[in-house]
Amino acid sequence: MQRSVQVNERLPWSQSIPLSFQHLFAMFGANVLVPIIFGVDPSVILLMNGIGTLIYILICKGQIPAYLGSSFAFISPVTAVINQYAGGEGYAYALGGFVIVGLVFIAVALLIKWLGTSWIDVVFPPAAMGAIVAIIGLELVPVAAGQAGLLGTTDMNGNVNYDGEAIFVSLFTLGVIVLGNVLFRGFMKIIPILCGFVLGYILAAILGIPNFDVVKDASFLAMPDFTAPKFDWSAIIIILPAALVVVAEHVGHLIVTSNIVGKDLSKDPGLHRSMLGNGISTFISGWAGSTPNTTYGENIGVLALTRVFSTFVLGGAAVLSIILAFFGQFSALIEAVPDPVIGGVSLLLYGVIAASGLRMLVESKIDYSKPTNLILTTIVLVIGISGAKLTYGNFEMKGMALATVVAIVLSLLFKIFEKLNILNEKE
Repeated sequence: MQRSVQVNERLPWSQSIPLSFQHLFAMFGANVLVPIIFGVDPSVILLMNGIGTLIYILICKGQIPAYLGSSFAFISPVTAVINQYAGGEGYAYALGGFVIVGLVFIAVALLIKWLGTSWIDVVFPPAAMGAIVAIIGLELVPVAAGQAGLLGTTDMNGNVNYDGEAIFVSLFTLGVIVLGNVLFRGFMKIIPILCGFVLGYILAAILGIPNFDVVKDASFLAMPDFTAPKFDWSAIIIILPAALVVVAEHVGHLIVTSNIVGKDLSKDPGLHRSMLGNGISTFISGWAGSTPNTTYGENIGVLALTRVFSTFVLGGAAVLSIILAFFGQFSALIEAVPDPVIGGVSLLLYGVIAASGLRMLVESKIDYSKPTNLILTTIVLVIGISGAKLTYGNFEMKGMALATVVAIVLSLLFKIFEKLNILNEKE
């Protein structure tokens, strides 16, 4: 069995650097996709997320292996804000909302510090939490499948067309990672994702899939394009509800990371420290023109596969992200990575997260003869995978976030029934 590298261990530079690149490549595609959707400079996001991750690691006393990346929860409300303001100032007003979201995260962290973490077992019992963690991975799998070309594209006549080259590259990338995990030995065993990424990229280049024009046009050195925030209550009100999604996601990610590391990180160094690090990072990012942050599931998948939990390696990935933000051509080279390569990598990473949730259900030894446990797991999976959504104006909640809220409501309701001694489980 492969030995785990614990959070406080430092590997030699010859191993730490490739491992840091592995984390960087794992998060890169999703991380820069958000600013591309918003039409802003990805270099700012790379810079601020790198700085934010270092702040997070420092606040968490180097005990939580995590990488902070761009949150997808804000895509819908930010798009609404951008369309609301004329003159291209919509994103600046969205940044004002991001600053307030950072303050909300900080306030939640202080509240957790005051209340403690005992409430987690009440609102997130194992029957619900394991399913929520599984949803984190499962709801992202279709995204990875789309990038991999497995879902095809629909033309105007409704016909589904498949790109054979894209599918070949994605399956080749996935195959290298899978075989690397079960066949590689020594140091190679802990960098199969990096190997799959590099070899998949080379194959895609041979087939002529990447567009390298953006690399030729990019400057060797380039300063990120910063944007100052503007504040308007109408924009803030549109963006603020999405903070609930990130809070729920943050708790779920910390619990699955605890499960992977084998230590209750919500108690030591504490959920309040983790949320505080996320809040301060988001607050600072909003002032610089970057997106709200969240702990990244892609990097959690890397932790589970490699068993390398060293925060020194995650810190190295953050430093690389900061450096990358100022090297225009290298940044463009990474941006040119085709979707099939990213999809092939993500298919396995998202699947590993889902498997970690199932592992939590198994190791918790949940008694499914109790209707409350069976109902909790069932409802969370149904809500999370079904595509059901709750919409109010420009606010939308679906997938893992909606499943989490439903799980909280049901868990509290069942707890009240238990206190009133009206459950039928004893019959």
